Amino acid sequence: MRGPGIAERHCSMNEVELIRRQLGVERQHAADVARACANALVAAGSEGPDPLTEVFRQASVDYLVWILSRFEEREQVFHDLLRSRLSADDPTRRAVESAFALPGTSREALAKLETALGASGGTETATRWTEFLRFFSNAWSTRRDEIDRLFERQAKISDWRTVSDIDADSIVDERNRYARVKATVPAGIETQSSATRL
Repeated sequence: MRGPGIAERHCSMNEVELIRRQLGVERQHAADVARACANALVAAGSEGPDPLTEVFRQASVDYLVWILSRFEEREQVFHDLLRSRLSADDPTRRAVESAFALPGTSREALAKLETALGASGGTETATRWTEFLRFFSNAWSTRRDEIDRLFERQAKISDWRTVSDIDADSIVDERNRYARVKATVPAGIETQSSATRL
């Protein structure tokens, strides 16, 4: 049986690049939303969020819960795939298992987000949102970098499709959710990475 032709391989590589690019966009959007939301609620101070900031907070939280859950699901699929393909003593599997064991899971991020949402106001609100942002920007991002690096090293083209669960519908969904956040961002709120409005 003949293997895939040049055109088919080229198409597959284009698909991988599209998936890779969308994953990067999602991570950047998640970072921007986390940063802007934390900054807005810390800036609200003891007075608490005004109605417009409250709308922004809800849109931001909806996005973060959705995107963090997506990353959690992808990780589980990758983990299951690895276990079905490699033996427990395989060096690649051991390296990935070590990465999975690192602090900074999406579940932990969701728990810290829930804690921030439950803050009673004032100093506690500022502290909890700052803690969430620090966790997301450091432990969560560092762990994701390592898992992504290990995934890319051994992934087949079909793995990119299976693990990412990215298609035209999911891309549109992500863009719409992010657009809702952008449409409600309060005046003066900036992202630390770009110093421009979200």
